Amino acid sequence: MKRRFEDHVVISGIGQSEIGRRLDKSALLLTAEAAKAALSDAGLRLCDIDGLSTWPGRASGQNGFSPIGITEVKEALGLELNWYCGAAEAPSQFAAIVNACLAVAGGLARHVLCFRTLTEGSARAVAAASQVDPSTFSQRYVDDRYQWQLPFNAFSAANWIAMYAQRHFHDYGTTREQLAQIAINARCHAGLNPSAVYRTPLTMDDYLSARMISTPLCLYDCDVPVDGSTAIIVSARETTPDLAAKPINIGAAGVALHGRDSWDQGTEFAAMAAPDAAKQMWSRTYLKPKDIDVAQLYDGFSYITLAWLEALGFCGRGESGPFIEGGSRIGIGGELPLNTHGGQLSAGRTHGFGFVHEACLQLRGQAGLRQVNGAEVAVAAAGGGPLAGCLLLTI
Repeated sequence: MKRRFEDHVVISGIGQSEIGRRLDKSALLLTAEAAKAALSDAGLRLCDIDGLSTWPGRASGQNGFSPIGITEVKEALGLELNWYCGAAEAPSQFAAIVNACLAVAGGLARHVLCFRTLTEGSARAVAAASQVDPSTFSQRYVDDRYQWQLPFNAFSAANWIAMYAQRHFHDYGTTREQLAQIAINARCHAGLNPSAVYRTPLTMDDYLSARMISTPLCLYDCDVPVDGSTAIIVSARETTPDLAAKPINIGAAGVALHGRDSWDQGTEFAAMAAPDAAKQMWSRTYLKPKDIDVAQLYDGFSYITLAWLEALGFCGRGESGPFIEGGSRIGIGGELPLNTHGGQLSAGRTHGFGFVHEACLQLRGQAGLRQVNGAEVAVAAAGGGPLAGCLLLTI
């Protein structure tokens, strides 16, 4: 077994702010709400926090995608930090959590507050309807990874992910009726989550009659921009006896990228970067896909969830469509309960942190009506395209 930083850390506390479409709250207030909830959950005080981590850091002018960074939070909370990190060039949103684990395992910090805050709901209300406003991209962007997209009017991630889905449909015969089960399942689970944005049941007819966004992705294949913040506290394992909540173990992490760092030049195009991260995660644990009790897999667009199901070994390459067909396998009482809070498609776009938050609730038995009986092992995955990260969580 490789040397494992995972053996030296736990998730000690979790918290979320109010989540909503247009909350009229500042990013700082939302972050403070989430941090306060996580501290209370862990039984820690602000003075205990000596590390701060986020992804991607403050990104101005991007429609609420990342409206706040390390500096504002440190100053507002009055933190004295021994370590901090916020960086965009990293393997998905989970980089903030993995970086925090490495800092704690290396002795640079004892309790690291990780946060991810978005105000996309409010920002989209006053900005252009498209996800990406081309006027915000400078020549610098066209010169690098976006040079084969923006000049051809592929401004949105919906366009980019749709290409992967089209390839999967072509190669493996995947159908829209199969893909629909990701959205329908998410909405079913969101009905059990009082914090979810959309809770009204979604039918196959609703899905198939929805307007197309970027073929084959329709409206219900796209996540819901919201305002909200999620906080995760990573602590040294030796602090476990002093914690208020049941600590969650990080059984293994995967953040590898062996292929191209590109949205359109990957060697395994339809698979994206997910297989690299998944392979690394499984190499760091004795657990196997059959041991997973609940899966929280990124659904910024529904196709991404299919890619993660295959990458993580729940089904073979190209078999994710038949695997979810009919939806029973991925329901609360099914073989692999999936995105039990409603995912980003119905609960709201809280990025990878929202999936970790839900996984922790499930492992603690605190998920209410959507609780999976006897959940002891969970996997959370985040990112699409060249961004990929996954975490194995246990109690």
